[in-house]
Amino acid sequence: MRKAVLLGYDLEQPSFRHRMRSLIGTLETSGWQVRPERFPSGRYGLRTWERRTLLREADVVVLHQIKLSAIEARLFAAVSRRRVFDVDDAIYVRKPRRLGEAADESPWRKRKFAATCRWVDVVAAGNDVLAGVARASARAIEILPTSIDTAAYQPTTAKATDPPTIVWIGSPENLVYLEIIRPALARLTGRYPTLRLRVICSRFPDWREVNIERIAWSSATEAVSLASAHIGVMPLTDDAWARGKCAFKLLQYMAAALPCVASPVGANAEAVIDGLNGFHARTTEDWERSLELLIQSAELRARFGAAGLAHVESRYSMRTYQARYRELLTSLAAGARRD
Repeated sequence: MRKAVLLGYDLEQPSFRHRMRSLIGTLETSGWQVRPERFPSGRYGLRTWERRTLLREADVVVLHQIKLSAIEARLFAAVSRRRVFDVDDAIYVRKPRRLGEAADESPWRKRKFAATCRWVDVVAAGNDVLAGVARASARAIEILPTSIDTAAYQPTTAKATDPPTIVWIGSPENLVYLEIIRPALARLTGRYPTLRLRVICSRFPDWREVNIERIAWSSATEAVSLASAHIGVMPLTDDAWARGKCAFKLLQYMAAALPCVASPVGANAEAVIDGLNGFHARTTEDWERSLELLIQSAELRARFGAAGLAHVESRYSMRTYQARYRELLTSLAAGARRD
């Protein structure tokens, strides 16, 4: 029986759930023994040495979003057979502290990212931007876009007669990006008083000029909460951190057959095809104009929503992602056993 260990800092982190946990079933069905394992964020070197037996017994170890120092990367390579560095964020820089600031170009983070790329067999990158940065140090790269199981979602049930509802879903640390579209939403609310911004999160903005509908995130209810909205949004600043993001919330909107408006940054520009399944918006005026077109036209929303669902099913299929990842790990395991 082939063995895989999936390492992550937080096994409940959304990216770990979507990229790593989604592999467990398909690997086990194919005869793998799979062990998700929490890896401490500190205690460099010692954390690897303490797990040397676990690492040696695995045919393949996947490091999800875990950067190693050059010394620890060598140790990790010495006590493991085959290694994959799975990355779906720009973890080689620090997220900007304030909206509009540049990402912190941390030399320490970049050195760790490069060392990890250098001492693994393959870097599995969530998008082209991440692959481009990894390419300077990696032996081999596979671009495996973060994907989605569309069967877990349902097409929008929102009616044209319902109050227009724009939805944003995400983690609290990304709420700051909503400030980008706040002026556009305020002006639109003046013209469409029933307009509301549905925020699915564990924290919420407190805006007087925009009607905020607060929905606490839950894996059990997120699909229903998306399906009763009209339009999905993903604003981003254009910086090194944002360009590395994998646009997962856009995939969720499209799985619910929602038209999208997004900042054309990084993977957003690939997920939303301007004029086909949504609009790109760079300025406040772009956001206001694009959202108003969708608010006014149920036909346009339906057309974009259908195109978005078809796009996510063909480009971001979970079955394709699982199959490609399984093939990668199987190939690496076969090489490890030959050695």
